[in-house]
Amino acid sequence: MLPLPAPTTYRRRMVRIALGTLVLLAVAVAAVTGYGLLTTRHTKPVEPRATAASSTPDPVATATPAALAPPGLPPIIATANPVTFATAVSRALFDWDTTGRHTLADHKGRLLVVADPSGVESPGLVADLGAYLPTVQTWDFLAKYETRQWIQVTDTRVPGQWQDAVTAAGDGLTPGTTAVTVTGVRHRVGTWEGHEVAERFDVAFTAFIVCGPTYPQCYLLRLSRLDEPLR
Repeated sequence: MLPLPAPTTYRRRMVRIALGTLVLLAVAVAAVTGYGLLTTRHTKPVEPRATAASSTPDPVATATPAALAPPGLPPIIATANPVTFATAVSRALFDWDTTGRHTLADHKGRLLVVADPSGVESPGLVADLGAYLPTVQTWDFLAKYETRQWIQVTDTRVPGQWQDAVTAAGDGLTPGTTAVTVTGVRHRVGTWEGHEVAERFDVAFTAFIVCGPTYPQCYLLRLSRLDEPLR
């Protein structure tokens, strides 16, 4: 029978696992990719809002844009360029610091501010975010080790598979709906007994976005499963 590791070694290993596999912990709750929902066509532009229709409303998802926007946390850039917008979304998804004054709800709220103005896709986006952002319990655990994270974006592009989807959908897509696949390197750093522990991982995802001519700026509809992007 193999001896058990010393308590300190065991705890250190557990911390490294937590730092290195946060996304794996988060994706335990299966996220819907939402490809099928994107065929819902809005017949006319809707005034932008950041609410999510649900039988059991999420207090964050149903808040007004002013309530969702956390003070001091930079908002996602308002732009009509889907690639620029997807890059900003990627940073909002992956850049956070458990030692800062902003909460997990603040980071979630910043993304919901730019959710589907019609509200049709908002419940799905709330589910998607659960696969990218830590749970409250995980956030609190990582805060004990001063964990922070950020993404280094290496490429953003409209994937070739999206053109196939557009062809198949015909006129079923809202004008200005597109997909942008983002690839990059996720960096995560924490501390253990006064020493820095750092990890880095390649990541990729696809953001489904609607821009002009339906809206004067881009909004986030859905997210693919992490590391299962359109190519």
